[in-house]
Amino acid sequence: MLQPRRYKWRKQQRGRMRGIAQRGHRLAFGSFGLKALGHAWLSAAQIEAARVAISRALRKEGKMWIRVFPDKPITKKPLEVRMGKGKGDFDHWAAVVHPGEILFEVDNVPYREAVYALNLAAYKLPIPTKIVVRPDYFTELEESGTSA
Repeated sequence: MLQPRRYKWRKQQRGRMRGIAQRGHRLAFGSFGLKALGHAWLSAAQIEAARVAISRALRKEGKMWIRVFPDKPITKKPLEVRMGKGKGDFDHWAAVVHPGEILFEVDNVPYREAVYALNLAAYKLPIPTKIVVRPDYFTELEESGTSA
């Protein structure tokens, strides 16, 4: 699973998930992408589950990019422990996701296969998402004479 190689601080404050994505909201590498429509902390396990779903659906064809990285340490107190006595121990890594952020990108596969793979990945994530397509994708298909 994804996690930072090194980090400066073992525990981090929770912060607030407000606003929309200021960067990472446009397709940068592929022709198709999975865009977040809500705020969330995506755990490393959720990102890995979505990655596996995409790679299995594409069957070693095409290319995939993961545009989010879990770099926020999430802590948790044990079950049935009274309040107080300090912050809990480290539990897992998470990525902070804002609405509009591109989570995964796919390229070099037909439209239907890309949509199928990204839909499988969307089922693994705890937030609403939508599939986005590069604006010039269909005009390129018309010029080349192939269909989606």
